[in-house]
Amino acid sequence: MSVIAVTEFKEKGVAMLNAFIIVLREGFEAFLIVAIIFSYLRKTGQRWLTPAVYGAIVVALVASAGLGYWLNQRTEGTNQALWEGIFGLIAIVLVASLIVHMRRIAPKLKQTMHQKLDEATTGRSSPIAFFGVFIFTVLMITREGMETALLLLQIKDQSQLLIGALLGLAAATILALAWARYGHLINIKRFFQVTSLFLVLFLVQVAIYTFHEFTEARILPNSDALHAATEVWSPDGKYGQWFSMSIVVVCIGWLAAAYFTDRSRKSGSASTPSVTIEEAG
Repeated sequence: MSVIAVTEFKEKGVAMLNAFIIVLREGFEAFLIVAIIFSYLRKTGQRWLTPAVYGAIVVALVASAGLGYWLNQRTEGTNQALWEGIFGLIAIVLVASLIVHMRRIAPKLKQTMHQKLDEATTGRSSPIAFFGVFIFTVLMITREGMETALLLLQIKDQSQLLIGALLGLAAATILALAWARYGHLINIKRFFQVTSLFLVLFLVQVAIYTFHEFTEARILPNSDALHAATEVWSPDGKYGQWFSMSIVVVCIGWLAAAYFTDRSRKSGSASTPSVTIEEAG
């Protein structure tokens, strides 16, 4: 196998893995949101609002797909580099703010959502309650879809994107079902920690690509010199390709370290002798 063929294989593999992780993370978040909404409706005896959730899911998926198609169309043709730079900048700001936001509210996400649903349904007439749950679900899921579309747009090798995205969606579905049935066996905290680490590193790469695209669009001072200097960090550049692979390696290493840390803590606590009341006296 030639060096060029090996390089192309690595690029396609990294692109597919990036798409897989992005859709896995965002898809699982969406599943959790839906699960929390259904749990609320079940516990409050408002199962009749379930169709509003299903309808909202359909609308949110269509809206997300439409956004993804529109974004893809905008980055083709004239001013391609400029549009890619603009959408890259939007992705950095939006996704980074959502990561910080989710990290801050994650411990009380369920409580926060229940409060919002209470406001939408308590003391409301049936049509208004139905509409409130519908709009709330649409906004929550569309936010995840918008984030996914912007992130997938940053993957420069689109040939394996669909395969990676479909595999990620399938994995998110399996993980959600496993969590629903065997939640005590799945460390959700670690899942979101490692995928957040991936997104942060991925955004660093997006920032480099975005700067490179702006220099290609010649909207920065000394664009030609800056474009030449950052060429090696572009998606097709030598360092850019290695950076893509290093993101996955770092995440795997972090996950392995976290696993052994958790395991050592469990074994340490298990080996600690218990002290009875008599022994303490």
